[in-house]
Amino acid sequence: MIFNSFQFLLFLPIVFALYWFVFGRNGKWQNVLLLVASYYFYACWDWRFLFLLMFSTGLDYYTGLKMADAPSQPMKRFWFWLSVTINIGFLAVFKYFNFFADSFGDLLSGFGFQVNMPTLAVILPVGISFYTFHGLSYVIDIYKDKIQPERNIVDYSVFVSFFPLLVAGPIERATHLLPQIQKERIFSYDKAADGLRQILWGLFMKVVVADNCAVVVNQVFENPEQQNSGTLAVGAIFFAFQIYGDFSGYSNIALGTARLFGVELLRNFAFPYFSRDIAEFWRRWHISLSTWFRDYLYIPLGGSKGGLWMQVRNTMIIFLVSGFWHGANWTFLVWGGLNALFILPLVIFRLNRKNTNIVAENSVFPSLLELCQMGFTFALTVIAWIFFRAESVAKAWDYILRMFSPASFGMPQIDLKPFLFIFILVIAEWFRRKKQHGLELSDIRVGAVRWSIYLAVFLMILVFGVSSDSFIYFQF
Repeated sequence: MIFNSFQFLLFLPIVFALYWFVFGRNGKWQNVLLLVASYYFYACWDWRFLFLLMFSTGLDYYTGLKMADAPSQPMKRFWFWLSVTINIGFLAVFKYFNFFADSFGDLLSGFGFQVNMPTLAVILPVGISFYTFHGLSYVIDIYKDKIQPERNIVDYSVFVSFFPLLVAGPIERATHLLPQIQKERIFSYDKAADGLRQILWGLFMKVVVADNCAVVVNQVFENPEQQNSGTLAVGAIFFAFQIYGDFSGYSNIALGTARLFGVELLRNFAFPYFSRDIAEFWRRWHISLSTWFRDYLYIPLGGSKGGLWMQVRNTMIIFLVSGFWHGANWTFLVWGGLNALFILPLVIFRLNRKNTNIVAENSVFPSLLELCQMGFTFALTVIAWIFFRAESVAKAWDYILRMFSPASFGMPQIDLKPFLFIFILVIAEWFRRKKQHGLELSDIRVGAVRWSIYLAVFLMILVFGVSSDSFIYFQF
């Protein structure tokens, strides 16, 4: 079941009606309903992996209790490492086993040894990287005495498997989401209405922007050797907006859906393509993952307190790990490494916290300097995205060489219609850059204007929306 499906269109109002009109006066039964609905939502993908989700949930719940009740520090450490090892072990088997086996086989063949490495014929359980990180943050926080374990198994299970965030985030923290699950939730018309607006904007980003771009991107990346430089450049730009529209669109739908149930999820995107440098970009892109790695990897490694060498080392580590988190392919490691190289000059010269405010905060349009900064930052991200999208590092490198080769110069020879949708997206988000999403129009006092905009977006979804059966980040 995906957010842009007819099945979800039926599922959501049924759960909403039961939640508020049947169980609205009983928070415990609301949570039971959310858990049942979330498990059904996940089982619609592949019911067999529901047991893996339930096992992971039970493991972290139980080890959390055992850590809190441990009679000694060594025993507490034992339960902590048991949970971490099993969680990482599941990821290693389902997501990375074949990658390491193939890479080791390639290494041996490079030395003249022909070995047929065993691989596993398994599919990647959808959402495993996300719900595993939910559980890891929970047990780490308990181990460090930042939180007490949740003793209500239903409440904890909802924290892990709440259906809006289950398969592609945002990656929540127990300190933020669990208190909302535990307390009584009162229906708010304003929150619910804004949730619907955010869902509408997320659908526009997904089915109009991302999926129209995807049609062209697939054509270009399938046969890059047959394309001229103009076509390759447009294909790379379209992919940058495809992945943004796809993932940010999913996050908007997730946040909007959660608000219908009185729950506020962590913001995952803050208009990242308006960033003036790469450091700012990573404070605005996939925020929940970036802050997760900051809090649970970068800072424990020493953060920026141990001198320049440690900052450089730690920066490289978190970006390489972030790349590897996205997928078991060398292309993702190169993508992560490129972003590390892009950000290192800012770290070395202590410029990585220079742009922490909103661009053109006190004016309608950016200055020429800000425009150039945004353009340069966007160009760097587009180059990196090529490695993210390509099938191999060699194909990505060939794509870039051909894109900049004078010999292949030519005008784009593909459908340029997605530029129209990209233009609408950029204009809408530019004028809403101080808000939470592109359809947050609370400052527009004339109701007819607001409703005209909502209707226009809805009609674009109906007329120009492209049907797709997945989101990019489901594969991670």
